Amino acid sequence: MPYQTLNLEETAAYLHLREADVEQLIRKREIPFEKRGERFVFRKGEIESWASQRILGFQDKHLAAYHKQVVDRERRFSKRELLMPDLLKEKYIDPAVTSKTKSSILRDMVRLAEKTGNLLDASGLLDGLQDREKLCSTGMPRGLALLHPRYQRPYLFQEDMVLMGRTIQGIPFGAPDGSSTGLFFLLCCRTDSLHLHVLARICMMARETDLLDRLRETEDAAVMLQSVLTAEAELLKEM
Repeated sequence: MPYQTLNLEETAAYLHLREADVEQLIRKREIPFEKRGERFVFRKGEIESWASQRILGFQDKHLAAYHKQVVDRERRFSKRELLMPDLLKEKYIDPAVTSKTKSSILRDMVRLAEKTGNLLDASGLLDGLQDREKLCSTGMPRGLALLHPRYQRPYLFQEDMVLMGRTIQGIPFGAPDGSSTGLFFLLCCRTDSLHLHVLARICMMARETDLLDRLRETEDAAVMLQSVLTAEAELLKEM
């Protein structure tokens, strides 16, 4: 539920941070929290929104540091390092989306998700995407947007997936550099932990590899998929 509360330990685990890191954020008042007696309490819905927006706004060195923390944690608790091979498939990619407005690209990406057979609640996903965009645009510099619902809900999807659409023409999407947006990833994750991991991973691939240029150079979904897989492998090889 959006109003579920977390303690300090749970919040640190959710954010892939140490408890000391969260305590520092509290001291700087950089994270939403409440104090109940001697305890710090965090509303999960507020933390979800704060965390995803923070990742999208990270400067290069802070994004790299956060991504490394996530990868190191996953290496301790999971054998899976590569994310994209399990999440992104050729049929999840549309290289010629005809959307011309912000509202239409959200609808068209939901339709793409419906075609996979993994989406259980199309209207719920669309509502979640619209709520997230009302909060703040998920548009990023260099024509990229990382669409995701405001809250991660396991009942929306049968399995985790990432979808990608490239519009025929750029769309005004609220990117911080004022540029139009033509590359859209849609993150459909059933858990908060995976969502933040995937969000940081795609941000890093966009900034540290030539992925965005590769995606603009071809109209073939299979080639676009391979570009993503190659960029992720290149990124992890350097870590």
